[in-house]
Amino acid sequence: MSVVNSIRSQLAPIHPAGYPFIGGFALASLVLFILWTPLGWLGTVATLWCAYFFRDPVRVTPIAEGLVVSPADGRVSLVVNAVPPPELALGTRPLPRVSIFMSVFDCHVNRSPVSGRVERIAYTPGKFFNADLDKASEDNERNALVVAAEAGRVGVVQIAGLIARRILCWTKEGQEMAAGERIGMIRFGSRVDVYLPSGTVPLVAEGQTSLAGETVIAEIGAAPRTRSFRVG
Repeated sequence: MSVVNSIRSQLAPIHPAGYPFIGGFALASLVLFILWTPLGWLGTVATLWCAYFFRDPVRVTPIAEGLVVSPADGRVSLVVNAVPPPELALGTRPLPRVSIFMSVFDCHVNRSPVSGRVERIAYTPGKFFNADLDKASEDNERNALVVAAEAGRVGVVQIAGLIARRILCWTKEGQEMAAGERIGMIRFGSRVDVYLPSGTVPLVAEGQTSLAGETVIAEIGAAPRTRSFRVG
């Protein structure tokens, strides 16, 4: 493979939602160059980071009944049983929940964890605590979706963080989704919670890195098994 092809293989397309921000950063950089050259170079670095933030790479999603893939890139911050937010209408009993924290360096395009019909979408205004905190699930601004798959209903909650001030959702109620299909984006640094059907055993551990649309985080309907993880 040539050097050019190698570089191209590391680059990802930019999502159109990022064009206004990248353009704004670039324009600010030009102004900064006029004012003082070193500031202009700082603006250029910020522009390149902005383009990197809005990348939208192609993902290869495993397809099988019951598989749940990660809806977000980032670090698995929590694997717990928790009562889902009321807007999901998934009941008041604790369900298995996998929380994925996205830093400002992670890809922020969110994807559907399962194939199915979008049964419910509910936006809830709120605060902007650190998305890595457990209380962010209840207190922060969020957008919740329920996807009804053949194997069960899965809740997905996009949660704003300290820096994030805008949650984008590109799906509509009643829409049929494929696992790994793009559902939205959060700007800039945030978290996504996945609520699994009762009895489902998560296949990821806290601290693990996940890729949206590729990392399998659970298998609905599989026989519960004790799992261990090795760090190294």
